[in-house]
Amino acid sequence: MQELTTDDGVRLSVRDSGGPGVPLVMLHGWGQTQEMFRHQFQGLAASRRVITVDLRGHGRSDKPHHGYRIARLSQDVLGLVDRLGLRSFDALGWSTGASVWWSFIDQYGTDRIRRLVLVDQPAAVAAVPWMTDAEQHESGALFDVAGLLDLGAALAGPDGEQARQDFVRSMFSGDTDPEVLAFVAEQIRATPAFAAVPLLFDHCAQDWRDVLPRIDVPSLVLGCDGSHVDPDSQRYVAERIPGAQLHVFPREVASSHFPFLENPGAFNAVVEKFLS
Repeated sequence: MQELTTDDGVRLSVRDSGGPGVPLVMLHGWGQTQEMFRHQFQGLAASRRVITVDLRGHGRSDKPHHGYRIARLSQDVLGLVDRLGLRSFDALGWSTGASVWWSFIDQYGTDRIRRLVLVDQPAAVAAVPWMTDAEQHESGALFDVAGLLDLGAALAGPDGEQARQDFVRSMFSGDTDPEVLAFVAEQIRATPAFAAVPLLFDHCAQDWRDVLPRIDVPSLVLGCDGSHVDPDSQRYVAERIPGAQLHVFPREVASSHFPFLENPGAFNAVVEKFLS
């Protein structure tokens, strides 16, 4: 574990396996931590250098009272790969982490990204009024605007802890492993509401549909039948990215937004095959 400091003085907690091979930079989702990838850090490091990070406001990283926007997080990631001297790397983003990579590509291009893995993230999270019903479905929108505002208010309110736990539970279906659920619920407590709420609002306000056709590196899109994210939205993402591959984990393999925790062996095998 090491620390790197952003250009605005925020210390980020980073884990770097070192070693040879093309580096794989993995970004976690909203409210979570790099510990989400504990099985990947071990399981994928045999053939490559694996790098994870707690984004600002999350995990062991600093929690300043500024910068909770997807664009700022992507700038932090640019600083990270610059500081580590990564001229070429593979990128994996799960949930909000995928949005951070889309923002990175939108602003800085793909020159340094060799391969891209996107895990269970809709192209647009909020169903805004100017989207047709078909567009709302294909983009994978999870909330309407009123629902997003209500969620933000609940997370920031006096019962925010319960709202957060209920939100986490909604990301699982079927018979959830209680240890996995407890681990996810514990990790999310590391992100305070003053960071979590504005970041969630900014994240949900983004619409990345125009970025997808401009991704010009080999890409893998991963979904899960048991996730709260509709697999149809992952098919849409894969169809919009030129030449992208799609893999949807069936319910008997994983049944949540967290396939890398539920079934790390299956998840790692799919990612390893693609990256290799």
